[in-house]
Parts: sequence; structure tokens; C-alpha cells
Amino acid sequence: MEIFPTQYSTLSSKALNIKLQESYGLSHTTCRLLIRNVSDTYIIENTAEKYIFKIYRDAHRKLEEIKGEVELLTILFEKGAKVSRPISDICGEMLQVFNAAEGIRYGVLFSWAQGGVVSALSEQHLEVIGMEMAAIHNIASSIELSHQRKAYSMNTVIIDPIKVIEPAFAGLENEYEYLRNTALDVIGQYNQFDGEFSCGYCHFDFLPKNFHFTNAGEITFFDFDFAGKGLLAYDITSFFIHYFMEVTYGKITEQQGRDAFKAFIANYRKVRPLSDKEINAIPYLGFGFWVFYLGFQYENFDDWSNFFFGPKFLKDRVALIKKWMETAHLLLS
Repeated sequence: MEIFPTQYSTLSSKALNIKLQESYGLSHTTCRLLIRNVSDTYIIENTAEKYIFKIYRDAHRKLEEIKGEVELLTILFEKGAKVSRPISDICGEMLQVFNAAEGIRYGVLFSWAQGGVVSALSEQHLEVIGMEMAAIHNIASSIELSHQRKAYSMNTVIIDPIKVIEPAFAGLENEYEYLRNTALDVIGQYNQFDGEFSCGYCHFDFLPKNFHFTNAGEITFFDFDFAGKGLLAYDITSFFIHYFMEVTYGKITEQQGRDAFKAFIANYRKVRPLSDKEINAIPYLGFGFWVFYLGFQYENFDDWSNFFFGPKFLKDRVALIKKWMETAHLLLS
């Protein structure tokens, strides 16, 4: 019987375990699905070793982009950055190929990021985060990958997503009008950015969920799935968004959020320059961050986001963006 057309399959953990044992020379491992999301993430481990295996969706990442992520992380690791690195198999190949129901899917094995997520970051944590992110930026701003990654420009972050999401706002015309008008104002600010803004390969999702700390205070950054070429201040912005959210939901005070972010910036500047103009641009860069991910969620609605993406989510998200535009500069002061 012919296989019915499929847009998103989930590979068997049991079969994957056997395949990875053969490809990487592993033994006595177990394999389990951790996340079925933007990409499918599995944990493969035995009593001595633990890894992450990520399987990409063709609708999200084409082969060229996957090779770009592998290339970027390999360079970062070889130059001393604290990142989860891609691992080659016994034949020296970085990518595994699967003939899935919907067609070819690619997978990559990554080293395990020791430790765990820390949301309540101490001064010691902020020192490490600031200095190590700056170290990554020093590398990412000085290289040119041979494989193409997404470029984060005014078009890809604001203009295109604003157009893409319009159909989702049927019945929420006031909310969409706010986004469209605000986008025009933000674009005017973008046009004033100058040569003081550093460019390179940014992570573009620099939140505490994407780095682990060990009890000894050692950090590992991971999940570079959205890494692309653009303003490095996007990483500064996404980390600031963490504190904006903590303050907004009453987990910390405004002064605590302000002090913590200043500590991060001070430690970043020990390793790499960061201009005041880049910091002052955070409210506008953050608007781009929110709108970009709205566009991504809408375009990938069928595959993974339908459990939350709807009128209530959109209404609440626009309210949050309004609060961001009204208060982000106060938290930076």
C-alpha cells in the first residue's frame, strides 16, 4: 500500500537507538524523545555517556542551513567557546540521513550540556554569562561561514513577518493595526542605526532556557537553531527580555531586573565593546524579536504551535508587546 503523504513524522526512539549505536559505535544506550517541536530532540545515553540528538524538519531547516549550524558550532568549539558541539560518527560524518514518511530528514548528535537551567541568576552567573557571550561574539563577528544561514535584517525581522501574520488577526484588527503602526515607527529607528552596531552570527534566542550551569559555575550554551547573521545586539536584547518577563510577572522587582542586566553588561564589556547606542536600541530590537517569532509561529502552525496559537494568544501577545514598548526603556535606565 502506498504511504499517504505526510508533513511531519516522529521517528521511533527504539529504532533510532539502534541506528545511532551503529553509526557512532555506542553500546548499551537508551533513547527517548525529549521534545517534539521546532526540531525533534532525543536523549541518548548509557551509564557513562549522554548526548542530544536533534532531527530537523525540512519545512524549517534546509540542508544548507543545517550544515551552517554544524559549521558555526564546530568553529566556536574549536576556538574555545563554551558550546554544545556537533559530534561526527565513526565514518567522520556529522549528519545522519533518514528516509522518513514525509521525505528525507537530517539529524545531528550533540554533546550533552552538563548542569541545568538557572533562572534566578546570581552575580557569579552573570559574570560568566556576560564574559562568555562576549567571547562567542568575538568569534562570531570575525568569521564567514561557507554555508548560508538566515540573515536578520529589517525585512526578515519586521517587514516580512508583519505581512505574513496579517491573516491570523482576522477579528483582531485593532491589535494588528497597532503592530503595523508600531512597525513603521521602529523601522524609522532602524534606519538610524550606524556603524557602531556590531554584526556577526547571533544566537537570536539568548534566554536562560538555552544555557546550562553546573554546580561549579561552568556554562554551556546550546540550541543555535535560529543562529543567523545580523546585529549581535539581538543577543543582548533577548537576554534583556528575560528580565523584562521576570519583572512583568512579578518574580523580581524592577530594581533587581535593572541591576542584574547592568551586571551582565559590565561583564560583557570586560571582553568585548558594547556601545550605549546598541543598548538604547534594545526596545526597537525587541519589537523585531517579538514580531519575528510571531511570524515563525504562524507559518509553522500546522506542525507544532496549534495548541496555543489562537485569538487569545495573539491578543495577549500584542498586549505584552505594548507593555514592552511602553516600559522597556524604563528598565534600561
